[in-house]
Amino acid sequence: MNTNTNTSKGMNTKASAKADTDPRGGVGAVRGDGDGTGALTTAAGRLGALGRAELTLLVRNRTALFTALFVPLAMMGSIKITLDGADLGDAGVTAAEAALAGGVGTVLLMVVYSNLVAAYTSRREELVLKRLRTGETADHEILAGTALPAAALALAQCVVLVAAAGVFLDVGGIHRPDLLVAGLLVAIVLLTALAAATSAITRTVESAQITTMPLFLVSLVGSGLFVPLDSLPDRVASVCELLPMTGVMTLVRAGLIGGVDGAGLLGAGIGAVAWTVLALYAVRKWFRWEPRR
Repeated sequence: MNTNTNTSKGMNTKASAKADTDPRGGVGAVRGDGDGTGALTTAAGRLGALGRAELTLLVRNRTALFTALFVPLAMMGSIKITLDGADLGDAGVTAAEAALAGGVGTVLLMVVYSNLVAAYTSRREELVLKRLRTGETADHEILAGTALPAAALALAQCVVLVAAAGVFLDVGGIHRPDLLVAGLLVAIVLLTALAAATSAITRTVESAQITTMPLFLVSLVGSGLFVPLDSLPDRVASVCELLPMTGVMTLVRAGLIGGVDGAGLLGAGIGAVAWTVLALYAVRKWFRWEPRR
């Protein structure tokens, strides 16, 4: 009788331990906390844990951190010097305003897009993504958690750029904060999705410098980062309006310095949302969770 009772207790203990450690327990999964009680894991908690881990890795990567923190600032200053001699009268902006908008766009491309392509590729090749999928974390949580530090750093950099432009470049206050915030948030979602999609064709972290170059160069030249599309020939401007970054940069520019009418804002919003939907579809269809071997 005692033997059966002990056996039953042992089986119950094993079953309880299995339930506590089941990595696929879903929303109701229980994680033991050491005092005989349990705590439900939440999406916010999982995203926070992934974000802290990624932030630690970003801080340890001195090259990526230096690129993210100082290159956009240096580029904005150099472009300001270059544009001082350019005739931007027809575009309705000064050289300082063009440099500010371009600096924000450069931050988004370098801090969010370029960094995340390398991050997703590295985590995939090191089997980190595969191990994370064996737990209760959903696929979109894994991708979003990986992107959190880059997104936060990009937003902080944009704040620094706007403040620095006001102090050192004599740029006036923000014209439409609501449009600026909307443009930045849509840009982060879009570039995160594009980074995940680009990682699918990126074999190694080193090759990420090559696979990210087309979007970076095309956006730098044709999406109005430094030179507004109004200053380009009509046919060229019509083609450039279809580029992935053009819509969000129009919203950002309108938020920073104005100069965009209602029809332009509507077209920019539609273009930004359309590219974001396409990018998310590409991630869903082609993103790779297994190493490319």
